[in-house]
Amino acid sequence: MPSAVRSLLFLAVAALSATASPYEHHDHDHAAPRALPGQWFHREEHPAYALFRRGDTDGITYPEIGSQQWSAGFPQDNDVTKNLPQAWLDALDAAVKAGTIPDIPVSTSTGGNPTYPQGFDPNGPTVCSATYKCVNKEDLWDAPDGVFGSSFDDGPLPTSMPLYQFLKENNVITTHFMIGSNILWNADAFKYAFETLESDLAVHTWTHPYMTTKTNQEVVGELGWTMELIHNSTGGRLPKYWRPPYGDSDERVRAIAKEVFGLRTVIWNQDSEDWSISTGGTTRPKVDAELKQWITGPKSPGLIILEHELTNDTVGAFMQAFPLIAQNGWKFESVARLDGGNPYQNSADDTSDVTPQSVGVLAASSSTPSGSSSAGSPTGSSAASKPSGSGSATSGSGSATSGSSSASPSATGGAAQDHSNGAMSHLSWQSAALTSALSVLAAAFALS
Repeated sequence: MPSAVRSLLFLAVAALSATASPYEHHDHDHAAPRALPGQWFHREEHPAYALFRRGDTDGITYPEIGSQQWSAGFPQDNDVTKNLPQAWLDALDAAVKAGTIPDIPVSTSTGGNPTYPQGFDPNGPTVCSATYKCVNKEDLWDAPDGVFGSSFDDGPLPTSMPLYQFLKENNVITTHFMIGSNILWNADAFKYAFETLESDLAVHTWTHPYMTTKTNQEVVGELGWTMELIHNSTGGRLPKYWRPPYGDSDERVRAIAKEVFGLRTVIWNQDSEDWSISTGGTTRPKVDAELKQWITGPKSPGLIILEHELTNDTVGAFMQAFPLIAQNGWKFESVARLDGGNPYQNSADDTSDVTPQSVGVLAASSSTPSGSSSAGSPTGSSAASKPSGSGSATSGSGSATSGSSSASPSATGGAAQDHSNGAMSHLSWQSAALTSALSVLAAAFALS
């Protein structure tokens, strides 16, 4: 073979070899192999965990439950109308102007059932007071046939912990209708209910009043502050249900809960009056007997029994009756899940993804019925619920700041573009080398 041909073939082989080179260039030495450490994971409290947690919050960083920042901005007394967020007032005003809040006079009460001015029948369609057993079809009174709808009122309290531990041991979820001020003073119990039990959380007002005796703005404050504290303490979840203290609701209060906050009203169909054991209104043996009677009785309609996590006796009565529920063929279900939907307006449960949403904004901007499991469309920033005089992104949240773990579109897009450009440049270089090698081979064959 002529020497010129041999030279050309050598050049062609060199060019072809270059096209097969892997596109991994390192400007540093490879690390020497080493054994894994004895503990190869970070402890859960390590800051790295915050970067990669599951998407179970709304992306806002809220103050630690129980901290001073966490409680700042919320009512420290019974005046729930101070510093009401403008978004709530705007939503109330819009609903009143739209005619969705009935113009019913405030009731009065001296400790007994509330009474209305002459001409307003509490059992009539205009007022329809739940205290007087007037049933609005949108309210939840009964569980489906064969279902034991479980819920507890008035927590969290120190007496709540034995109940919570019992529920955990028996692997069941219930609904806790919580008092806002009780959450402030029992932060550890609240945190256990949400983070450990993963129970469903609902609203039971801020100060536990007869709600029909309150003005429109007072109703907004009672519901809004409680809802906001739950929202800020659960990664941004919005409760979907509320229960009026003493069952006291009417068409006006019901409409404010629905139109301003997207809340559905829950009552009950059996009341053991367990709350009055400590005041002598009833006795523990009587409560035990009533629970047994209802659980061993007919299964239509299903049961929603008013129960409380108020004292050791109220909690103990439930614990004693609990085995009877399964023994008598009942399906145990959290009240907040009786409609087959989600317990929250913007999340399926305590661990699922959260759609960012502000308290009082969702209902005002959505036509979704309060009984629906749909969360409606997000309205964006949670800053809409910022109260006057607060430096937080949401009322009472202290120094809430955006903590979303998702990268901005420009950042992620830029990284993807750089990678794409590099890959295309490498392909172009390989193509040129291959073309050169083929040209050299062609010349070699021509000479031979």
